[in-house]
Amino acid sequence: MVQGWRAGPTTVCRAQENTKMNLSYRIYYVFFRNLISYKRFIVPTFIVSLGQPLFYLITFGVGLGAYLGQFGGRSYLHFLVPGVLVSSVMMSSTFECLYYTFVKMVHQKLYISMIATPVSAEDAVAGEIAWGAFRGLISGSLMLVVAMLMGVFPASIVNVLLLLLLMAFIGVLFGSLAMIVTSFAPTFDFFNYYTELVITPMLFFSGVFFPLDKFPGWVKVLAQFLPLTHAVNISRAVFSGEASPGLTGNLLYLVLLEAAAFYAGIKLMKRRLIK
Repeated sequence: MVQGWRAGPTTVCRAQENTKMNLSYRIYYVFFRNLISYKRFIVPTFIVSLGQPLFYLITFGVGLGAYLGQFGGRSYLHFLVPGVLVSSVMMSSTFECLYYTFVKMVHQKLYISMIATPVSAEDAVAGEIAWGAFRGLISGSLMLVVAMLMGVFPASIVNVLLLLLLMAFIGVLFGSLAMIVTSFAPTFDFFNYYTELVITPMLFFSGVFFPLDKFPGWVKVLAQFLPLTHAVNISRAVFSGEASPGLTGNLLYLVLLEAAAFYAGIKLMKRRLIK
């Protein structure tokens, strides 16, 4: 029986490695690997990325918009498009970091191979979040092109660039949140709780399809805790080029949430990958 045991230098170093954030430029290799794989399925994934948001634009924007007429001095499509842009980013980045990451982790055992190379666990997870954000950016960009073909344009070219930056930012946020869920998921069925109880309600209670001013007070309060609400508010302001009250608070909320989600997503996934 050994008494008075003390942690040696190797034990201390390993403990420090498990606690520090070991990110490097190798995130790019993970991203580039996904890009090469993506090229083989670019056509079907483009179609899938367009599917649901395009359905919303046609059914709500054109169909319902014909009955609503002018909406805040503009057509209903002008109200709808900014919300649909960020919601399409949310959906694409979320599903990429839920289902596809789970397949790579559990079924393909891809991350085991990755972290056996100089790519760290943090690099692998951050690379997947960056890839999820890129997929979200593709979806949002496609919807922006469709919206412009339907006659709905942002205020200027500068606003288009700002929208692209916003979509990339939102993609990282929702990719990070999805990665947290994936770190706990035992099976595919586990994701239904997140998609049905969080993502879908958020889609309808964040002001994407209609203003929140007529809802009961408790719904308005709840909406302020939903990241998509703040993303929609910023997207509408950027799209129209007109600043609205509370934009600084919206942006600050998203920045803080994204920083926390990104850190937690990487740490929790690392814990699952390295047992």
